[in-house]
Amino acid sequence: MVEQVDAFTDYLSAVIGAAANTVKSYRTDLLCFAKFLEEQNLARDPATGKVSPESVQTDDIRLYLASLLKNRAERSTVQRRLAAIKAFFRYRKQFFGGPDPASRLRTVRRQARLPTVIREDEVCRLLEADSCTNSKARLRDRAMMETLYACGLRVSELVGLDWKDIDEEVGMVRVRSGKGRKDRLVPIGEVALAALRAWRDATGPAPADGPVFTNLRGGRLSPRSVQRIVARRIASLGLDTGLTPHGLRHCFATHLLNHGADLRSIQEMLGHASLATTQRYTQVSIQHLKEVYRRAHPRS
Repeated sequence: MVEQVDAFTDYLSAVIGAAANTVKSYRTDLLCFAKFLEEQNLARDPATGKVSPESVQTDDIRLYLASLLKNRAERSTVQRRLAAIKAFFRYRKQFFGGPDPASRLRTVRRQARLPTVIREDEVCRLLEADSCTNSKARLRDRAMMETLYACGLRVSELVGLDWKDIDEEVGMVRVRSGKGRKDRLVPIGEVALAALRAWRDATGPAPADGPVFTNLRGGRLSPRSVQRIVARRIASLGLDTGLTPHGLRHCFATHLLNHGADLRSIQEMLGHASLATTQRYTQVSIQHLKEVYRRAHPRS
């Protein structure tokens, strides 16, 4: 089954143009499913004795999903794995014919979770924190944090930035999103631009197509490194927020909404395909308004 999973992920990458992270996640999820079938002695081809997609039954998939829930997997994990399985069998039916054992399975209802957002003053403390002794790394980390919050970028978009993507004259950043490979333009404020200039001046001349954020060896910074930097800053401040680098994207959207930005503009800046995805920030904003009311109204 591994060969057919690889053919499917190659199709996602080369034909559909799916993001690299999506392709990697689908492959991992499908291989987990194949391993389960192997361990449970299910869906074996009578001729070869090996697990075969042609032999998978709907009940085999149900059994797999039940085992995930029994082992306390997050509903979001179960939903993602079912989505990978459904996509795989839709692909097989389209190109190879035969039944689709996943077509009758309904998507697991996802638990509604509000994004983790911290107050504006806490964001300022986080951006201005000094948790690194190396002077160059300190400038890079400040520029990185300012850019994350100023533009509401995904971590993959942040580390993928090249210097040519930043137009200082008009104050815009071209973001190359892996999701559908659609570029978008996002404004960037003067504070973030100043931090980027300081970082660039410290590292010397850089080629236009060179990465903005690099490690101390000159290679492009990795998403994992960004996570470590943010975690180190949070720890240095003693903040117990559960905030991740992606959380600064949530803060970006929520704080804009709190200050009167409209949802359509926020949707455009975040690069959301659907307004429904952006609308979850209204729930966070409502929570903010209720808290303000509770603190400020004399008869709350």
